[in-house]
Amino acid sequence: MKTKLGLVFLIAWMLAGSAEAQKVVVGSKKFTESVVLGEVILHLGRSAGAEVTHRRELGGTRILWNALLKGDIDVYPEYTGTISQEILAGQGVHGEEAIRKALAELGIRVSRPLGFNNTYALGMTEAVAEQLGIRTISDLRDHPELVLGFGNEFMDRGDGWPSLRDRYQLPHQNVNGLDHDLAYRGMENGAIHVMDMYSTDAEIQYYGLRSLEDDLKHFPVYQSVLVYRADLAERVPEVVAAILKLEGQIPEARMVAMNARAKLEKVPETQIAADFLKERLGVHAEVQLESTGARILRHGRDHIYLVGISLFGAILVAVPLGVLAFRWSGFGQVILGIVGVIYTIPSLALLVFMMLLMPKGMGLGAPPAIVALFLYSLLPIVRNTYAGLHDIPVQLRESAAALGLPERARLRLVELPMAARSILAGIKTSAVINVGTATLGALIGAGGFGQPIFTGIRLADEGLILQGAVSAALLALAVQGIFEGVERVFVSRGLRLKMED
Repeated sequence: MKTKLGLVFLIAWMLAGSAEAQKVVVGSKKFTESVVLGEVILHLGRSAGAEVTHRRELGGTRILWNALLKGDIDVYPEYTGTISQEILAGQGVHGEEAIRKALAELGIRVSRPLGFNNTYALGMTEAVAEQLGIRTISDLRDHPELVLGFGNEFMDRGDGWPSLRDRYQLPHQNVNGLDHDLAYRGMENGAIHVMDMYSTDAEIQYYGLRSLEDDLKHFPVYQSVLVYRADLAERVPEVVAAILKLEGQIPEARMVAMNARAKLEKVPETQIAADFLKERLGVHAEVQLESTGARILRHGRDHIYLVGISLFGAILVAVPLGVLAFRWSGFGQVILGIVGVIYTIPSLALLVFMMLLMPKGMGLGAPPAIVALFLYSLLPIVRNTYAGLHDIPVQLRESAAALGLPERARLRLVELPMAARSILAGIKTSAVINVGTATLGALIGAGGFGQPIFTGIRLADEGLILQGAVSAALLALAVQGIFEGVERVFVSRGLRLKMED
């Protein structure tokens, strides 16, 4: 098992690791402002003559931070409050110089502030806040009936809901975690009454929301900065010099305007970044916008790559495991138990876990996604192989033995052909599940049809969401059709008719 699992890691590295290697890798979180800043860094790095790629929308703080420490990315935009309250939580590190010193010990450098403070705030619709007379966070204590909806990261982080609740002694019980961008929709339709906001969110003005005064000064200052690996200055000092030109160059009003262009006007982030650099720093960036067809093809290629490699590896490992489970019943229950436990792990958790286990340079993109999908694909194939062999009538197995066929010959000529339909059914199930689960790979930079889905959620663009969802559904149908054809080739007509009867 270890040897075969190692083989899958090796295949993932050979086929994906080399393609992922880039000279400079920029990361960004799964919200619009971070993506825009990531594109600004991308353009600046390229203007310095470097080969730069941007890992967009990689999820939350911990994913980006761990990737930075491992060297899977070289630089990403962060906030001083997040560094002190989340990344260095419990260490009592506050203020720019203290942060700079603490991160230097980890091999990470920090730029000077970019020019704006994107602090957290709690928001309500102006109409509801006015009706209830709520102007400060403390005023919420008198209204425990309100429904609160916070971003998933805010629900757990050091400066998020738990500490905010304790600081203000808030009595609310109906508190839900959800995607930050979906919370604005919930506010609009009245499903939630209070949400967490970033002060530079364009939606605050668009939806007519009131930012509640943080009267007990719970939230720290969130000055925007760039965090980057110390070795980046040694490898490509010209890139570091270029990106540090951003220090002090982005006023809050300008950041709000850029966010609004992306979220409300649907202007591509790469174009917004190029326009900003031209106007503010005189840097001319080349912008190449993909057509819808080219984007679907690219996502389709990435998705098929993830599914194909992981499913192929799963078939190579799972079918022999199913045979072993059938041959040795005691050991077989252990095998079935292990693959069953793996299958119960939430797919997103498994993706992140694989990302953390990967060696340097392979923690993002296709390699961890392929290994996670491989593990997730094992159970249906192992179980169906075991069941197919187990259900072969005893008389048939005894007849094959009476003919003097060796054990391996019986397996190859009699048992596996008779179990083929069941095995293919397991492979078909794994393939379809794999296609759907692979959409989550976009959260760790693996691409695929999950990318337009998550981007569409972030930008409230139903067209993008449908583009990814419908494409993934069509791919699942195509995969199922392919295996239906394979079944007709490899399963004898007599066995098919018998099963249909």
